[in-house]
Amino acid sequence: MVKQKTITNEVSLTGVGLHTGQLVKMTFKPAPVNNGFTFIRVDLEGHPIIEADANYVVNTQRGTNLEKRGVMIQTPEHVLAALVGCDLDNVIIELNASELPIMDGSSKYFVEAIEKVGVVEQEAERKIYVVKEVISYLDETSGSEITVIPSDTYTITTMVDFGTKVLGTQNATLKNIDDFKSEIADCRTFSFLHELESLLNNGLIKGGDLNNAIVYVDKEISTETMENLKKAFNKESISVNPNGILDNLTLHYPNEAARHKLLDIVGDLSLIGTRIQGKVIATKPGHFVNTQFAKKLSKIIKIEERNQIPVYDLHKEPLMDIHQIMKMLPHRPPFLLIDKILELTDAHVVGLKNVTMNEPFFVGHFPDAPVMPGVLIVEAMAQTGGILVLSTVPDPENYLTYFMKIDNVKFKQKVLPGDTLVFKCDLITPIRRGICHMQANAYANGKLVAEAELMAQIAKKQ
Repeated sequence: MVKQKTITNEVSLTGVGLHTGQLVKMTFKPAPVNNGFTFIRVDLEGHPIIEADANYVVNTQRGTNLEKRGVMIQTPEHVLAALVGCDLDNVIIELNASELPIMDGSSKYFVEAIEKVGVVEQEAERKIYVVKEVISYLDETSGSEITVIPSDTYTITTMVDFGTKVLGTQNATLKNIDDFKSEIADCRTFSFLHELESLLNNGLIKGGDLNNAIVYVDKEISTETMENLKKAFNKESISVNPNGILDNLTLHYPNEAARHKLLDIVGDLSLIGTRIQGKVIATKPGHFVNTQFAKKLSKIIKIEERNQIPVYDLHKEPLMDIHQIMKMLPHRPPFLLIDKILELTDAHVVGLKNVTMNEPFFVGHFPDAPVMPGVLIVEAMAQTGGILVLSTVPDPENYLTYFMKIDNVKFKQKVLPGDTLVFKCDLITPIRRGICHMQANAYANGKLVAEAELMAQIAKKQ
């Protein structure tokens, strides 16, 4: 089991946004399990939270941009790439502006900040989506395409072709995410001169200078353009190197452009919200195709998770039988609605109930067409979750469990006499002060029959 990870302490960086030119302070903070990567705008009232989620991508011009309820996060891809490259799962990123700092145009400084505070394992299993079939997204307009195929590890290969002499066809491969820090993190963003002129003329790269972007000169530079560039970058002189790069910036790698495109893919695909085990092959990648692919894969994963029914050996000796359950739970027949506990960890519990015609609720609940009441399925899931939270105290027999909240309840299938119900409850957040927040699912006959988000609290008997 691979455990989730976060940082050990908070750490801050200050820089300018590439497009806004605005000075921004960014702080990485440790986050609880299953938090993922979340942004908090501390400069706005209420400190709104924006999750790093592909479904919040609103445009991909000059970078990936997220928006939730009118709150923007601009160009997060280099920061997100650093978080994935440092093998993290849960981090809070506080910002006092909309755009993240560009630094030198790579992920290098973000990686260094994370390494300064260190990484710590958490008490929850990392979710990994194992690719079982070929999944692709093609942008027919640009010819850009991303494909993922089954593989034993997460690998990425990028192939770029800009159709220019100064920057021809390039390839880059990341065989293991552990190599991100040494092979990809310091690869800087780049632009072509013709794009740069347009951006400058429209006031769109106020935070740019020759230290945070590689500029490939793909056209003749007029005297007027040269003067504009000197003014924009606050330089007394600007020259073009023999390799076609503006000024005297030295490439870290001959294929730094392809490596930076790979860096962008790592960041953009983090918006899926789940680690991937598969080989990603990207042809002419860009933020649009990256995020469209992320949206597609995210949707596929959610559908598969919804339809994925866990398999348990119902004939195996249970972890807890009915007598052990009654020693822990205060409930008694006919309101004790679970018969066995099959699994119990710090983060989840699995319970079982055999539904028979002898259940007292069938006497009045459609006697001619008996159906288990949905509210009792929810109660049974809650009792299963009660085992999880009561297992955290040394004397569970002295506690009672009370509902605090029930959200997002859905009933999918009828439960009939003769069905075997299996309940699985997973913690959404760690148990604190006896409060348990969990996702509960009920299964029968190989199908999901009910689901709910439950919050309960244990309290000592008076």
